[in-house]
Amino acid sequence: MEKQDLITLTKKTHKASQILSNFTTQDKNNLLNLIHSNINKNKKNILEKNKIDVKNSRDMKKDFAFIDRLTLTEHKIELMLNGIKNIISLNDPVGKIIEDKILDNEMNLKKITVPLGVIGVIYESRPDITTDISSLCIKSGNAVILKGGKESMNTNICLTSIIKQSLKEFGTDDNFVNLIESTDRKITKEFLQLNDYIDLMIPRGGESLVKMVEKEAKMPSITGGIGVTHIYIDPSADIEKGISVVLNSKVSKPSVCNALDTLLIHSKILPDFLPPVIKKLSESNVEIRCDSKSYNAIKNYNYHNVFKASKNDWGQEFLDLVISIKCVNSIEEAMTHIYDHGSGHTDGIIGESKKSIETFVNKIDSAAVMVNASTQFNDGGEFGLGAEVAISTNKYGARGPMGLENLCSYKWILTGQGNIRIR
Repeated sequence: MEKQDLITLTKKTHKASQILSNFTTQDKNNLLNLIHSNINKNKKNILEKNKIDVKNSRDMKKDFAFIDRLTLTEHKIELMLNGIKNIISLNDPVGKIIEDKILDNEMNLKKITVPLGVIGVIYESRPDITTDISSLCIKSGNAVILKGGKESMNTNICLTSIIKQSLKEFGTDDNFVNLIESTDRKITKEFLQLNDYIDLMIPRGGESLVKMVEKEAKMPSITGGIGVTHIYIDPSADIEKGISVVLNSKVSKPSVCNALDTLLIHSKILPDFLPPVIKKLSESNVEIRCDSKSYNAIKNYNYHNVFKASKNDWGQEFLDLVISIKCVNSIEEAMTHIYDHGSGHTDGIIGESKKSIETFVNKIDSAAVMVNASTQFNDGGEFGLGAEVAISTNKYGARGPMGLENLCSYKWILTGQGNIRIR
């Protein structure tokens, strides 16, 4: 793909966005139902294309986390389909009246939600993002240009082809959803310069991708997705509950941004909490990196997967079956550690003390704070958003899982009766 080809594609998407922005709720839901049906019919083909991507990535010696995010299964496709159905069931975010008032001069002023226009998304090895974001953009009246990683290209081409064929079957412009098939990094940089046609850029991937988009995008962009996730175990914690939450936060899907990275255990509960949680994590093949206090408390058990932590194990997003553990002497020390090493994404507390919980919730400045619940609940689907385009750690604008409403702007409508302004 040459630069001019990219500009042509972007212009077509921009033009198509004007058509989509005027679709009724029923139109959008009918279109999404058709996409859902066609993906369901083509599950076998999708899985075959994905196997090619997975094999190629294994041949390239990609790590566990990468392969895990890339791999589709029958179950994952069902989750993708459920995500589309959930989005269909949600209220249309477009056309909502935010404000409606009569001014002193008897003119009517309304503030209503409108689509942003065109969304650009650059993402790495998660093909399920293709359907999630396409569906969210269609429901919110936005066209979208996708640029997935080269490792998932066969799967992404297959999925977008199904979506575009559905758009044609529906009798509308198939440029509502476009995929940049080039793997040339130069094209990625050119993509980030097209602020005349793209209203928002969203990176979905690792720290290097997020920082590159933040630095080079001319259009507004979402920062976040980098999740250095902590759980603090308070002395008041229910041990059985705590172990269950820690295990789920780490093991249920270790390759995602809301997976647990660092466990902070209060010294008063360390003797009772550390041995059983180490045992459970070990049974799930988690590599455990302990500070000196926690290592000394567990070293006599002779676990082969327990090591002394280095300074690089704090503030690390592992995206794998690896966890760091630190003993702290107070909730203040735990919060200081999170402040120094966290990313403002997801952090949690396990405890029964209302005072401790209140202190933690009020002072931890993360996009999502979990109380006696798995960090893996920080997800658009789990929060009732249908799906998510990203998890933002921005403080201005969207924060946390971004759903339909975060893909809308607003406009003012002033209705008068021939009123003129006297200066």
